[in-house]
Amino acid sequence: MRGVFYGWWIVAAGGVVQGYASATFWRGFAAFFGPIVDTFGWSSGATAGAMSLQRTEGGMISPFVGTIINRFGPRRVMAVGIAITGTSFILMSQVQSLWQFYATMALLTVGMSFGTFIVLVSTVGNWFVRKRSKALAILMACTGVGGFMVPVLVLSIDTFGWRDVLFSVGVGFWIIGFPAAYFMRTRPEDYGQVPDGVSEIDEATGRPVVIREPSFTVRQVVRTRFFWQFSIAASFGQLVSSTNLLHITALESFDVSLKLASLAIFMVAVGDFAGRLGIGALSTKFDNRVLFAGAFGIQAIGTFALALTHYDVFGFTLPLYLTLPFFALGFGVGFGSSIPLRLSMLADCFGRRSYASVVGITSTVSAGFGAVGPVAVGLSFDLADTYRPGFLVLGLFLIAAIPMTLALERPGRVAAKLRRGQSRARAMAALDTPARGDQTER
Repeated sequence: MRGVFYGWWIVAAGGVVQGYASATFWRGFAAFFGPIVDTFGWSSGATAGAMSLQRTEGGMISPFVGTIINRFGPRRVMAVGIAITGTSFILMSQVQSLWQFYATMALLTVGMSFGTFIVLVSTVGNWFVRKRSKALAILMACTGVGGFMVPVLVLSIDTFGWRDVLFSVGVGFWIIGFPAAYFMRTRPEDYGQVPDGVSEIDEATGRPVVIREPSFTVRQVVRTRFFWQFSIAASFGQLVSSTNLLHITALESFDVSLKLASLAIFMVAVGDFAGRLGIGALSTKFDNRVLFAGAFGIQAIGTFALALTHYDVFGFTLPLYLTLPFFALGFGVGFGSSIPLRLSMLADCFGRRSYASVVGITSTVSAGFGAVGPVAVGLSFDLADTYRPGFLVLGLFLIAAIPMTLALERPGRVAAKLRRGQSRARAMAALDTPARGDQTER
């Protein structure tokens, strides 16, 4: 449509896929976890191990996604990813043994890596600069909207069975994902447009103002202290967030009914959506480092509240109205607001040049921590017959992430250091060239 910047169409198309992936996997797969365990009698730790495999494999693949996107373009890469994802869900609906479950989860990881998060985030990040935080917040808010469908997914599994629902989810990925992939484009400059869709006019010259942003290689980025300090702090959040598939099962073990547990997960999605959408406005007014640390603190409150659900304190059982609301909104708002912040902070520091690869490498670091979360909490239940110790320890990791985040350098200072490094490298190269020439003559 004329008058609408094409980048917003990319946000809309990507948002549909993000929402569906959240409803059926990132948020919704928790609804499949219990029925699958009940069907086969597998232990919680063994079943959760498949999710850890997914996190680990996804982390191994992520660094290469950006390179492949740069070579083949986001449209082709996403189309292949969607095809694999749909096939994986259909195959998973037919599993009969634990190794088959692990195999289909491994295949699903490949599809999700190339068909959802990284390809969408990198493409949107390339089409916006000044409005990047807003665009990413809207895209990530769609992930929160997908969480609203979890109660519907639970009801569908109770009515039709988990196999039929998984089969339908796979077909749904094809129906939704292929049209969305058609909208993907690499950069606005390739189509005669500019980032954000509008250029400011210099009153003195009457020409468009050139938007200046950082531009660094992956090698330069990974050598900075900011990158690793940021990645480890974000990984602590991923360590906790990766256990979301166990939330319904944990609440049921704390004597919370399935319907009330599903309602709590729905409220997590509400908080998630509010956090993702609201942070886009706040990030333009406040220091993102402070907002990021605040997100960890809020999520920690939610995690502790989950662990203390129906907990006995000196003979007094904590009522649900003192724990479930704090869990639902705390975990949802904290986790939801951290995602757009994480993505926009990386782009603000390092620019668009290597954005997809930088996001992929950060995801790799986070995946290592995320792989531990479900297994650790699952094993805590197998050993102690309760999920409480696992979630209490995870809450402490979120607390530890707060000072790490507050101690991060400002993006402008990070970029300035990298530019000085570039200048010194060019100067050394210029000095070295004549010296080599002299050696050749001699």
